[in-house]
Amino acid sequence: MDKLSLKRNIASVCKRIKIEAEANLMTAVLEAQQSANEYGQPKDRYDSYREQLSSRRDMLAQQLIKIREEIVLLDKIDLSRVCDCAGFGAVVITGMQKVFISIGIGKIRLDDGSEYFAISPAVPFAKAVQGKKAGDQVEFNGRKFEILDVF
Repeated sequence: MDKLSLKRNIASVCKRIKIEAEANLMTAVLEAQQSANEYGQPKDRYDSYREQLSSRRDMLAQQLIKIREEIVLLDKIDLSRVCDCAGFGAVVITGMQKVFISIGIGKIRLDDGSEYFAISPAVPFAKAVQGKKAGDQVEFNGRKFEILDVF
C-alpha cells in the first residue's frame, strides 16, 4: 500500500470511530430527553431528579458537540498530498511507534492488523516532533530516537 492510500485508510478509520461515537451519543441524548419528558412536570421547586436528567442531557450534548468538531478537524486534513514534515495531518513513524497527528483517539487498528496512535497536535509527543523530517533525531522523555518516515 502506498503512503497516500495508507494515510487515507488511517483517516477513514479515525472518522468511522468518531461517526460511531456520534451515533451512540445521539441515541443517549434522545433517551435522556425522552426520560425527562416522561418524568413530567417538576414535582416541586427543588426537584433534584429532574435536574439530574437535564444535567445528563446537557453533558451528553456537550460531548456530541466536541465529537462533531473532531469530525470537522478530520475533514480538514489534506489527504491528497504526502507531508514532508511532522505536523497536523502527518503520519510519523519511529522505531517505537506509528503516530497519526490529527485528533486524540488513541490506538487504532487497521484492517490489515497494523496499529497506529491517533494523537492531538497538542500532546507533548506531537510538539516534540513538530516540523521534523525523516532521518531527524528527536529527544522525548529523556530518550532519543530517529524519525524513520513522515507522510
